Amino acid sequence: MKREDIDSIIIHCSATKAGQDLRAKDIDRMHRARGFNQIGYNFVIDLDGTVENGRSLSIDGAHCNTKGFSGISYNKHSIGICYIGGLDASGRPADTRTVEQKTALRELIAKLCKEYPIIELLGHRDTSPDLDGSGEVEPAEFIKACPCFDVRAEYPNFLRNTVITAKK
Repeated sequence: MKREDIDSIIIHCSATKAGQDLRAKDIDRMHRARGFNQIGYNFVIDLDGTVENGRSLSIDGAHCNTKGFSGISYNKHSIGICYIGGLDASGRPADTRTVEQKTALRELIAKLCKEYPIIELLGHRDTSPDLDGSGEVEPAEFIKACPCFDVRAEYPNFLRNTVITAKK
């Protein structure tokens, strides 16, 4: 992936129970078991707020095959960030982020928005198809709950003001 192509950030969760401590190496092992050649995320945020590097940003991601408004797979132009957690003790989707994870995620997003021309900041669930054609992916249309919180509502001030015009 070329640096100038990166314009989106997709937030994910590991879909593991609250308090279950995983690291990037564990996700790498799980992704390889699913047939990936390495971890699909670019960054992993551990329970203690440590930000671990995953897949290099010079390689297309393997975290979101959905196509964005450009018609290109998000894997070709987005940064994938995964926090450890996302399920409550019963295995139901829940925002299980620790205070440390919330702080680390906010700081990482701010850093990446300064380094790259980010115009979209989404949760993985926000990339679900707009089934009713309303122009917005509503909760009833989510294919999955990941990342188990509303990314756009939590981080409304991170994006550049961008004017997108239709091609003639």
